[in-house]
Amino acid sequence: MPIDLAGGLSPPARALSEAAYRQIDRELLKYPADQRQSAVMAALRIAQVEKGFISPEVEVEIAAYLGMAPMAVHEVTTFYNMYNQSPIGRYKLTVCTNLPCALRDGEKIASYLKAKLGIGLNETTDDGLFTLQEGECMGACGDSPVMLVNNHRMCSFMSFERIDALLEELKEEAELHGRT
Repeated sequence: MPIDLAGGLSPPARALSEAAYRQIDRELLKYPADQRQSAVMAALRIAQVEKGFISPEVEVEIAAYLGMAPMAVHEVTTFYNMYNQSPIGRYKLTVCTNLPCALRDGEKIASYLKAKLGIGLNETTDDGLFTLQEGECMGACGDSPVMLVNNHRMCSFMSFERIDALLEELKEEAELHGRT
């Protein structure tokens, strides 16, 4: 453990920035003081925005900050597919392949993306631009097949042509704003 010059133990380096902790503190204000654990999903979202994914170290740190068991935080991280447990590409493409989407070519869309990007599910392109994932129902069955970009942008009625246009748009955006 690190030792400070005054002879005492210094706190270990934090995985999250002070700015992230200020954001978590704002979220904590929404809950009774004895229910800090209620902010776990918000804390994980804040951490993921800052780090890009939720590492085991971040889970432990959030657990300590919220007064929870690390396993309880890990259970939340692994239950919801919006949390990434490893580094991902700039654009996470999540394709729904549940039954309604599968009946309307969701699996063909996933296969097309695999071939087009040259990667499998849960893989990232060599340039770090795209990660492809399979997702559970996104609640837009009437618009199937559907996919999400970075957990926020819903893309409906996806066809091979619409996928080509989307990938081109995202590549142009990455070039315009820098790839990192």
